[in-house]
Amino acid sequence: MTDRITLTGVRARGRHGVLPEERVLGQEFVVDLVLHLDLGRAAATDDLAATVSYAEVAATVHELVTGEPHDLVETLAGRIGARLLEDHLLLESVDVTVHKPSAPIAVPFGDVAVSVTSRRDVAVVIALGANLEDPAATLASAVDRLTRTRGLRVTGRSALVETDPVGGPDQPAYLNAVVVGRSRLSARALLERLHRIEAEHGRTREVRWGARTLDLDLIAYGEARSDDPELTLPHPRAHERGFVLVPWADVDPDAQLTLPDGGRRLVRELADEHRADGIRPGPEWPTGRRQHRGGPGEPSC
Repeated sequence: MTDRITLTGVRARGRHGVLPEERVLGQEFVVDLVLHLDLGRAAATDDLAATVSYAEVAATVHELVTGEPHDLVETLAGRIGARLLEDHLLLESVDVTVHKPSAPIAVPFGDVAVSVTSRRDVAVVIALGANLEDPAATLASAVDRLTRTRGLRVTGRSALVETDPVGGPDQPAYLNAVVVGRSRLSARALLERLHRIEAEHGRTREVRWGARTLDLDLIAYGEARSDDPELTLPHPRAHERGFVLVPWADVDPDAQLTLPDGGRRLVRELADEHRADGIRPGPEWPTGRRQHRGGPGEPSC
């Protein structure tokens, strides 16, 4: 990741330190930030939603510096980084430097600063489906492509299930599966990788709920919640889609899903409620590896 936003010199008075007088009197802290994210879409579209508001970032930093005191500046820096990653799904990592120019040091000094880098390591759930050409081979190729995507570590793959189409025109039955893993990519960057893999396998988006060579959906991205129409998290219909729930329960029996009303359910309980929704055991995964249609693959993280 080469794109970045740099914000320096955010000043606020806080009460961080181990000495009693630091907790009572407080002192000034100065925070510098480097936000790492993909700014290509923002540069091309002039769309504020495609970047991160540095005014909001500065307000968050000020809130954390003036808020709950910590013994260590290291802890403050880590909390700032973690909060920014939680609040802004576009960010991939954050470099936080906290300066404590009035630190209680007994000898003359110019400044003392602690730098911490916060990176994503988020549990993700990806649903796969196909019903054209050779669906089993296509899904196997897609999983292979996912395992070679930089910044994504695939940790599990469900069995294949065969499912009846839901909505849309008349079309063949689907094969579906779920992959779980961990991602260092931002939610937006991961979704773009999924769309790229779909395109490499000939996916077009002309007919809603129509037949397709490959469908990849980002179902869950850690505990993130987003109402962005282009990136709704968790997937708004996952709780009622047996073709997602049944293979998800197969690969991760202890998984939980946040429902649209904010409640949480075990995925295996939801899956049991939807096993009769035209879902059948599918074939075994192909043993050979089919090369995807795009260029060279990317190594996994």
